[in-house]
Amino acid sequence: MARAWFPRAALAALLLTTAACADDEPLVAPAPTLEPFLRQTLTWESCENYPGGAGLSAEGIECARVTVPLDYADPVGETARIAISRLRARGERVAAILTNPGGPGGPGLDMPRMLAKTPLAERFDVIGMDVRGLGASTPLVRCPSAEETRTEQLILGVGHTFGEVDQLEEEAEDYAVSCAAGSGRKLLSHVGTVDVARDLDVIRTVLGEQKLTYFGGSYGTRLGSTFAEMFPDRVRAMVLDGPIDPAADMADPVADAAAFQRAFEAYAADCATLPDCPLGTDPRQATEVYRKLTLPLIDRPAATTDQRGVDFFDAVDGVVASMYSPKLWPDLTAALAELSRGRGDALQAITTGHSESVGLGVHLAVKCLEEVRVTDRAQVTQQERRIREVAPIFDSGLPITESPLDVCAFWPVSPNWQPHPPVITGLPKVVVVASTGDPATPYERGVRLAEALDAPLITYEATQHGVAFEGVRCVDEPVMKYLIELVPPPDTRCAQQR
Repeated sequence: MARAWFPRAALAALLLTTAACADDEPLVAPAPTLEPFLRQTLTWESCENYPGGAGLSAEGIECARVTVPLDYADPVGETARIAISRLRARGERVAAILTNPGGPGGPGLDMPRMLAKTPLAERFDVIGMDVRGLGASTPLVRCPSAEETRTEQLILGVGHTFGEVDQLEEEAEDYAVSCAAGSGRKLLSHVGTVDVARDLDVIRTVLGEQKLTYFGGSYGTRLGSTFAEMFPDRVRAMVLDGPIDPAADMADPVADAAAFQRAFEAYAADCATLPDCPLGTDPRQATEVYRKLTLPLIDRPAATTDQRGVDFFDAVDGVVASMYSPKLWPDLTAALAELSRGRGDALQAITTGHSESVGLGVHLAVKCLEEVRVTDRAQVTQQERRIREVAPIFDSGLPITESPLDVCAFWPVSPNWQPHPPVITGLPKVVVVASTGDPATPYERGVRLAEALDAPLITYEATQHGVAFEGVRCVDEPVMKYLIELVPPPDTRCAQQR
C-alpha cells in the first residue's frame, strides 16, 4: 500500500518546531495536520489510462488524482489516491460542483459525461470522482466478483437463493474473509461515508473552491448530509436528489420491496396501453401474469446466446433495474415479450448492466460498516416472509423454512458509524428533490431528509429514482437558480410532464 506522498524529511521539518523555551525542555512535535494534502497541486491529464475513463478525454473531460490520508486520524501514515474528473463550464463559470451518483460504490468518474448536456455544465465545472477503494482510485477494495460467487443475492442477503442455510452462510462468510484478505482490514475500515466526506473537503480545497458546491443522488445524499453535519460552514450550495433518511439505514428491505412493487404496477399500467404488452391489458392482473411467465424459470432457465441462461431471480433483477426510470420501461417490455417466446438475451442484458453499475465490494464495505447487522436467522426469515407479502413480484413460491444471514453478519471489520438525526448549526439552505414514486428511496425518506436539514423540498409526481437534470423543467429551473444565485426555492410540487 502506498506510503505518504511527501518526503519524510520534509514532513519532519514541517511538523517539528522548536519553542522559545528553557534549554532543558524537550522538543515538542505538534499534532500532524492536513496542510501538506491541502497544498498539493493537481496534474490534469488524459483520462484514457484511468480505469473507467475510456472515451472521456475525447469529450473534453480531463482527469487527475488527489492524495488523501487513508486514515485521517493518522495523516502521516498510509495514503489513498482519489481519481477525479473535470468538464470545464461551457459558459460563464460560477464554481466547480462536486458530484456523486450514489451506490454506495457507484463509479463517478463519468459523471461529467452524464451531465454534459444539462444546464449544469453551462455554468459549472462538473467534477466526478471514484470514491476511495473504487474504480480508478487506489488502493482498491478487492472482493470476489458477483460472477465468482454463487449468486449476487447471496452476498446482498435478499433471500433469493437455493441451498442449505448453513452452506449459504458459509459461502457468505468465505466472501467476507476474501474481501478482508484482498483489501486489507485497514482499507475496509476507512471506506465509509465520514472518510469520503473528508475526501470531498480535501478535493474542494485543492480545486481552489472556498466552499463546497455539491450534487448528490441516492447514497450521494447520505454523503452530502454527512458533509453538511461535519462542515456546515464550508457549504456553498447542495442539491440532494433521490434522498436517504439520515437517521435510518440506507435500505429497509420490506419497505423497499413494497416500493418496487408499486413501481412495477405503475409500469404495468403504462404497458397495458400498448396493444402487444406481454403482461396483458388489465393492470390488475399484471403481477400474476408476470409470475406465470417467470416462475417456470426456477426449473427451466430461458435460453441465452452465451449458454448461461436466465432464471427467475435474474428476471427479478431485470425488473428491479428497469423500475429506476420510465425511460427503461420499453426495454423491459421488449425483454418480457422475448421471454414469452422462450429467450432471455434481452433480459440478461438488462440484468448484466445493472450488476455492473456499482462496485459490489465498496457497496458491501460501506453497508456493513454503517448499518445495523442482523445476526438472528428468525429475523431474516420473518423479513423474507414480509417481502413476499408486500411484493409478490419477488415471491418465487419456494417454501420458506429458514433464511440465511447476509454477508454483513460475518463482516470482519467492526461497524464504525451509525445513522442518526444530524445536529447542525450554521448550515446555509440546501435543496432536496424527491419523486413520489421513487422505488429505490421511497418519497417519505426525502421528506425526512428535508425536515432534518430544514431544507426546501421539490416534489416530483412520477415513478423514478432521481429527477434533477433529467430534463424536467419544473425541477431543473429552480435547482439551477438556486445553484447560481443561492436563492432557495419554496417547497414545490409539480406533476409528471408528458
